[in-house]
Amino acid sequence: MTLTELRYIVAVAREKHFGRAAEACFVSQPTLSVAIKKLEEELDVKLFERGTNEVSVTPLGEAIVRQAQSVIEQAAAIKDIAKRGKDPLNGPLKLGIIYTIGPYLLPELVRHAIEMTPQMPLILQENFTAKLVDMLRTGELDCAIMAEPFPDTGLAIAPLYDEPFIIAVPKSHPLAKRSSVGADELKRETMLLLGTGHCFRDHVLEVCPEYARFSSDAEGIRKSFEGSSLETIKHMVASGMGVTVVPQLSVPRDTTGGLVTYVPFEPPVPTRRVVLAWRRTFTRYEAIAALRNAVYACQLDGVERLTA
Repeated sequence: MTLTELRYIVAVAREKHFGRAAEACFVSQPTLSVAIKKLEEELDVKLFERGTNEVSVTPLGEAIVRQAQSVIEQAAAIKDIAKRGKDPLNGPLKLGIIYTIGPYLLPELVRHAIEMTPQMPLILQENFTAKLVDMLRTGELDCAIMAEPFPDTGLAIAPLYDEPFIIAVPKSHPLAKRSSVGADELKRETMLLLGTGHCFRDHVLEVCPEYARFSSDAEGIRKSFEGSSLETIKHMVASGMGVTVVPQLSVPRDTTGGLVTYVPFEPPVPTRRVVLAWRRTFTRYEAIAALRNAVYACQLDGVERLTA
């Protein structure tokens, strides 16, 4: 039994496909298949059920894959310990971030990280919350910046900031002249939402639960639209298609002359908590602290920093 074979079975369990797993491991499919068959023969167990289009993990195989992942992490930890003895911040840090935070935090965060810890380059992955949590669990990521809540998988969590939501309306809309707007007033508006999979969509539906029904004849709802990104939805707002709710950091610093007006909520203002999460077995504590410091060095207009 080798670490390479363990990496192969973890990859197959993750990809549910031998070909994709081989690509992820940078080997040919026959090489991967032979290695896994050899491991199954050595353990005298069947790890995978081979289907026509997808591979599934057997019940016993799931337990073995979990242990294999743990062994891989522990082996990597040995290298981390050795590096920490020389420079605890030496080496890349694999950082995940959700779509509704990445475009607004990463440019400044990366610049500060380069200035503060040039020996620790960031390897970035932007994705949905569920995918990032899964990548943390399997060791594909070291840490991730996400918004609570997300599935409890035993991750270590450090709060970064609380971010208020704000309403985006066309410049010509009657609400654009208001100093603040109540959440109940949005029931009468055409709401533009992010597509399924975005956690911020769920946050908006908590503020405006009526839109969860997606029914054209539901009381107070005319129609709702979905977009693939906040920036796409902002363009739809600018064209007069409706209104939306966005996180504070997505609001441009200079809104003069734009076609979208951003109006605060009346109290209580809805917010989301943004956190940094990592596996409890991850040993580069100094790297986590350095990343938090780089986040706090960012301007972060309009949010409440959480340093506890």
